[in-house]
Amino acid sequence: MRVGIAADHGGFVLKGEIAEFLRSKGYEVEDFGAYHMDSADDYPDFVIPLARAIASGIVERGVALCGSGVGASVAANKVPGVRAGLIHDVFSAHQGVEDDDMNVFCLGARVIGPALALELINTFLAAKFSGAVRHKRRLAKLHVLENEHN
Repeated sequence: MRVGIAADHGGFVLKGEIAEFLRSKGYEVEDFGAYHMDSADDYPDFVIPLARAIASGIVERGVALCGSGVGASVAANKVPGVRAGLIHDVFSAHQGVEDDDMNVFCLGARVIGPALALELINTFLAAKFSGAVRHKRRLAKLHVLENEHN
């Protein structure tokens, strides 16, 4: 699986640990930045290119980090075709994929430590969309909403 990863200064250090972890698990990792620590950088500059890569199929899943994870989630969800969730617990890490076909995992690097972050991301990447009729129906409603604004 090809996984995109992006972070601003708030998630920069953890992004490096996550990228190394993913590569050790056999994932192909596409890094959308930041490429160096800059306390004045802005999460949209990295998260939006990641989200566009998800929407266009360049990467299958994404991991977006900032200090709280909130900004990364808001930014990613602005791109049609992206279903990003702010995840800080194991249940949501898999349920978001199984029920909502979540394709971008957002995390607050100042909220969650590295060990839990790796466990949550591993859970997210292992999860599969259920394809249940009720879940497809709900996603279709979101797709209609996205198309209203294009």
